[in-house]
Amino acid sequence: MSHAEIVVLIIVVILILLVLGNIIFQLIAERRHPPSGRFVECDGVRLHYIDRGETDAPCVVLFHGNGTMLQDLQISGLVDLLARGHRVLCFDRPGFGHSQRPRSRIWTATAQAALFANALQQLGIRNPAVLGHSWGTLVAIALALRSDYPIRGIVLASGYYFPNMRLDFWLMSGPAIPLFGDLIRYTVAPIISYLILPSLLRKLFSPRPVPAEFTNRFPVSLTLRPKQLRAAAEESAFLVPVAAQFEAQYPSIGCPVRLFHGAQDRLIEPAQSRRLQEVLDRSQLRLVENAGHMVTYADAERIAQAMAALR
Repeated sequence: MSHAEIVVLIIVVILILLVLGNIIFQLIAERRHPPSGRFVECDGVRLHYIDRGETDAPCVVLFHGNGTMLQDLQISGLVDLLARGHRVLCFDRPGFGHSQRPRSRIWTATAQAALFANALQQLGIRNPAVLGHSWGTLVAIALALRSDYPIRGIVLASGYYFPNMRLDFWLMSGPAIPLFGDLIRYTVAPIISYLILPSLLRKLFSPRPVPAEFTNRFPVSLTLRPKQLRAAAEESAFLVPVAAQFEAQYPSIGCPVRLFHGAQDRLIEPAQSRRLQEVLDRSQLRLVENAGHMVTYADAERIAQAMAALR
């Protein structure tokens, strides 16, 4: 066997071991962090969600951002705050947490909104208020733009609404590329993601520290699974095109809109929310000082109050 053949063989063996290791890691992560809520199957997709509060109270629906899952909104305190006077449904969006994300569909914000509109109707939910954080704001907007499922208002936190040059998001989309992305996701991507995660979390929560409760309770291992890395990479790739698609449609939003943004957000500039507030007639904007991208932790009580006030 030549030297080149030995090198190729070693590389192949390493790749096989990495693939097997990541499959085992994914199984262990899901066993350590089993589903905490219920499931509803809609349009061939199994969605995981939690249902809190009184069933006959006004309903609010919560959508998390890219790369995370419903535990994020639980740890922030929003679920508990809203459950005092509402029925709260908080979903794992497709591909995150314990919700499925079939590869047969392109999961834009519009596609996700169609899925959730059907799921909510299936659950008997009518005229909810909807909150979206970060990428979840686009799903909330897509729901508000639908004519077949009325909602009483939306709260948008730390959203990206207008396209601009964001090379960082394109670079994060690599694991979504067919075949090449699959190889990356099942080999080195989980390792790289694990190494950069601490600095990413500091950036998201900056200028505040990462809360101890988040560190202790958030199931990090679920975010490092190859299938969730694919969902996160796809949404990084979709972010700018979806914002470009929606830009001309914002004036068509007929329900009240409440905007929240951290004044020191280092991921998505607060100017995004200022600009959206200017084009929406029925909107209000609150810029939260000493808060970054995770404004849901910095201003949870006011966000809950804004949702409760939607009529």
